[in-house]
Amino acid sequence: MTTVAAYAAPAAKAPLERTTIERRAVRESDVLIDIKFAGICHSDIHQAHEGWGEAIFPMVPGHEIAGVVSEVGPGVTKFTVGDRVGVGCLVDSCRECDNCAAGLEQYCTGGGVGTYNAIGKDGEPTYGGYSQKIVVDENYVVRIPDTLALDEAAPLLCAGITTYSPLRHWSAGPGKKVAIVGLGGLGHMGVKIAHALGAEVTVLSQTLRKKEDGLKLGADHYHATSDERTFKDLKGTFDLILSTVSAPLPLDAYLSLLRTDGAFVNVGAPEEPVALNLFSVIGGRKTLAGSGIGGIRETQEMLDFCAAHGIGAEIELIGAQEINDAYERVLASDVRYRFVIDAATI
Repeated sequence: MTTVAAYAAPAAKAPLERTTIERRAVRESDVLIDIKFAGICHSDIHQAHEGWGEAIFPMVPGHEIAGVVSEVGPGVTKFTVGDRVGVGCLVDSCRECDNCAAGLEQYCTGGGVGTYNAIGKDGEPTYGGYSQKIVVDENYVVRIPDTLALDEAAPLLCAGITTYSPLRHWSAGPGKKVAIVGLGGLGHMGVKIAHALGAEVTVLSQTLRKKEDGLKLGADHYHATSDERTFKDLKGTFDLILSTVSAPLPLDAYLSLLRTDGAFVNVGAPEEPVALNLFSVIGGRKTLAGSGIGGIRETQEMLDFCAAHGIGAEIELIGAQEINDAYERVLASDVRYRFVIDAATI
């Protein structure tokens, strides 16, 4: 066991505070990672506030982890000391179900284990990346290419893969018109990736406040959803709409923007239920879907893709003492576009 410093929420909605946690001794197939940077995801806030249901406290959030391997177990074959690595939203799964066998560990039906706010197979709670070190089985660790800066790579472990996976699954690419709803931590990565895949990209945001940013990031068009003309002018336009926002949307209005056989895919997860008139999908044979992160193999594919295209997250680097302020700013949509914690300040 190793004692390390971390920032934890002691109870639901309580401010995070500096504390210490125990990391397990390195086992046969484990790697010990010195965390260098950890992104702040909106889902960290949802869970620390128990917005998605009962949670485990104290909670050390963080599933956008970039660091360097400092120790490996005797059976490790994929990594050596000094390797630049990342850890995303999963640190284990059953490894036996059909989804795990297909490389879809994010949909494990036999007991996936989250990087934090979960119970591991050893019966102990998992603690995330707002800490100095983490121990993870090598099969749930990915390699960060040398051309990606570690601080800009950290958010790719959630925001990057959460947008890359559905864009690939629904075949975003040349000849496809793709809309990204929301230009935040997830949305800005969606724009960059969809553009790199060759799609014609439109941002749908409440206002035009971030239009200049959106176009610089790779969007071809930018429209304000607060303008009622937007839904009239863009009716039947898109092959794929990727919603990255965590607020409930008027689904029927957004579904009207799809072409026949188009798909509206949710990766943002509102805490409240949303309403739907089924005629909105019946007309036009449209799909309303969701997508959650990606498997380990696809996450590595995403990192390699981002490295090949020079894609990193747009970040604001903060010290650990600024975490609580950062949470408030995320809730106020006051970040462009991802807070990343410098783990040296923990």
